[in-house]
Amino acid sequence: LVRHASLVSPDRQRETAAKLTSSEIFERELRYGAHNYNPLPVAISRGKGVHVWDVEGKKYFDYLSAYSSLNQGHSHPRVPKDQAGIVFAAGNFWGRSIAAVSSSTDSDCYNGFGPFTPGFSIIPYNDLSALEVELQKPNTAAFMVEPIQGEAGVVVPDEGYLRGVRELCSKHNVLWIADEVQTGIGRTGKLLACDHENVKPDVLVLGKALSGGMYPVSAVLASDEIMLTIKPGQHGSTYGGNPLGCKVAMTALDVLLDENLIENAERLGHKTRKVLKELPQNVVLEVRGKGLLNAIVIRNTEAFNAWDVCMRLRDNGLLAKPTHNDIIRLAPPLCITDAQLDESLSILSTVIASY
Repeated sequence: LVRHASLVSPDRQRETAAKLTSSEIFERELRYGAHNYNPLPVAISRGKGVHVWDVEGKKYFDYLSAYSSLNQGHSHPRVPKDQAGIVFAAGNFWGRSIAAVSSSTDSDCYNGFGPFTPGFSIIPYNDLSALEVELQKPNTAAFMVEPIQGEAGVVVPDEGYLRGVRELCSKHNVLWIADEVQTGIGRTGKLLACDHENVKPDVLVLGKALSGGMYPVSAVLASDEIMLTIKPGQHGSTYGGNPLGCKVAMTALDVLLDENLIENAERLGHKTRKVLKELPQNVVLEVRGKGLLNAIVIRNTEAFNAWDVCMRLRDNGLLAKPTHNDIIRLAPPLCITDAQLDESLSILSTVIASY
């Protein structure tokens, strides 16, 4: 085994490549690394075929071959650099772990973090042509997308987009992963947002309302063909399959069905958007959404923005989420009644009319 210069992130490597000597790299590893090996004092910066080069540029024949893991040689052109690639849509949000922010296009999410997960590519949302280009690449293994983008501002794709995603992923033998953490469990007037186009993803991710807000529960659903590729001991989590969490999730789903909350979301969603579309057009530029996941895009002026509007809504007894300065997200609990909806929309209408 030899010491490798890639103990730091690629960005950091570029910053320090001209400064760090082999001795400095050894000193850093001795100070911060686990002393589990006694490698040769060589700091390798790159390899090609049977040769490797240290950070000073000296060339070596590699007779180690990483304990025979490099039988094909270093950097063989037919061996994928990062193995499987995963495609994401710009504007996505699925968490703040390192893998999640690696796919983010929001600098507020990824600034100050790293090194990032390799093998991710980003395409525009709601763009089937861009998707097909990525799916034709030999290393593309999956496409992960929200049926409706939540944190981006309730961005609803064109009719037929999800059907197109399903067809293209099937055509190119690529897994489609649907992130329904926000859109699932009845929020959009269907059990799943994918149901609006009668399509089924290969992998479905659920969370949030799966527990009714009472307990941290999420779920990944897929067919046996996919799930059984994971063998015992290969993957798991400490609290996965937690009995209390499972019971909470089952009860939350029972409530959803017993109280007809999906149907309520569909019916009152239409009513909501009808009222929203009647708001003054000099303030509200666009209304979008499905079910009870809706948003208004307001005219962003020097006089006020989405935050200011939401603060005035708060003062009048309604809490809503400002996003990207010009978007206000409206997502009440699905148990809201007609009378409660009328009262809350009256507050919204009055506040918007005050600008």
